[in-house]
Amino acid sequence: MHCPIHSSWLNQIEIYFSIVQRKVLTPNDFANLAAVERRLHDFERLYEQAARPFEWKFTRRDLARLMRRIEELAPRSKAA
Repeated sequence: MHCPIHSSWLNQIEIYFSIVQRKVLTPNDFANLAAVERRLHDFERLYEQAARPFEWKFTRRDLARLMRRIEELAPRSKAA
């Protein structure tokens, strides 16, 4: 897997764990650890089937354009 230079692989992991927390572990109504393990494995299989690669579309040119817009819209601060 190739992570773009402007993004951290850690961000991707955090997103995945956020999904797991919301969709798998909440509510926390498990009878035992085996039930947690079963639900995690079931989710993993489902997620692998549904997951699709994506293309990063935000380029350096897009960033430069955004930064120019922000600069144009930001109020000018007075130098002290």
